[in-house]
Amino acid sequence: MSTVIDLYGADWCPDCHRSRDLLDELNIEYNYYDIDSDENIKKRMLEITDGKNVIPTIVLPDGQILQEPTNPELLDALKLDSSKVNSDSSGNVSTRDLVIVGAGPASLSAAVYTTRERIDTLILEKGVIGGMAAVTDLIDNYPGFEEGISGLDLSDKLEKQAERFGAKVEFNEVTGLKLNSDKTKQISLSDGNSLVAKAVLIATGSDYKKVGVPGEVEYISKGVHYCATCDGAFYRDKNIAVIGGGNSAIQETIFLTRFASHIDLIVRSTIKASDVLIEKINEFVAAGKITVHLSTIPLSFNGDGKMINSMTLKNTESDEQKEMPIDGIFVFVGLNPNTKFLEGSDIKLDERGFIEVNDNLETAIDGIFAAGDVRSGSTMQIASAVGEGATAALKIREYLEK
Repeated sequence: MSTVIDLYGADWCPDCHRSRDLLDELNIEYNYYDIDSDENIKKRMLEITDGKNVIPTIVLPDGQILQEPTNPELLDALKLDSSKVNSDSSGNVSTRDLVIVGAGPASLSAAVYTTRERIDTLILEKGVIGGMAAVTDLIDNYPGFEEGISGLDLSDKLEKQAERFGAKVEFNEVTGLKLNSDKTKQISLSDGNSLVAKAVLIATGSDYKKVGVPGEVEYISKGVHYCATCDGAFYRDKNIAVIGGGNSAIQETIFLTRFASHIDLIVRSTIKASDVLIEKINEFVAAGKITVHLSTIPLSFNGDGKMINSMTLKNTESDEQKEMPIDGIFVFVGLNPNTKFLEGSDIKLDERGFIEVNDNLETAIDGIFAAGDVRSGSTMQIASAVGEGATAALKIREYLEK
């Protein structure tokens, strides 16, 4: 058994970069195995994981296997304390000017503004710096990049800019938020610790919805995926399906053509994407690379217990059902807000769970703000999130000045 950590990953994987950065920061020795560099490395990883295609796969010296762990989960497995910034030198919980929950574009933009105003700013993130932007292959509509920019590169630039002005990013998960009697905000963390802040910005973004059919949960990462840039490279020269008909689904389908030999696009009604994306998808249809199935829904994802091998489809106009052989399925049917940690709080959510705010981006609790994709009425665009982050920062400054 190895006496150091083994990390299986790939250079295109944002979560792999995150785990490696954490281990480097902690000066923890590890072996890095790039699954793209040698087919035998990928085969060895799949043997370790019983065929589960997930990276990073981390094997600890005691034999424990972690797949795509959050930083708090990795720290917990390593028996390390993630709360080193939460207390002052006397061990008491310190009060910060501002705690930002989430580290996506809205958060990082806000942090650039607040730290330049000398507002003590801590960003808490449970997953990947950059959020969903970080796992977007190419961002083609962000101002200032005439050739586009990869989501990972944009996230890295935003993080470095915020840190240059003094923002601190820590990996931890917020599990609760409440108002104290002195108007400060109490922030509960997954490691059992807590923080106190004068103001809070919630910018936790959103996450992928599931289809909700039999076999979906059972085969997650065993043929069922929700991130093309994370897992698309596993399907080189394979036949895959994409479920969804909006902008995100079409963008991800176009990206997946780099790897898959053929893609079946499953659309509940009609494609509802921008004209530019529809033109691009039609080019691939004409070339025989993509087949579009309109008015079609999945009924089940089927497999042999280890991997997906087909799915059952139904045409909603004819009621005809058929089984389609498939090597992998990518689901892009919408987003859910990351607001579960707000359950039981006094923060008001709309009927879909997004945070309601006033014209100042302030929630129902004085001094708690929200911006970006998690806000009710958001445009779900990176440029908008960055703008909202800057606006929230200015409103937070006004609040703190009171």
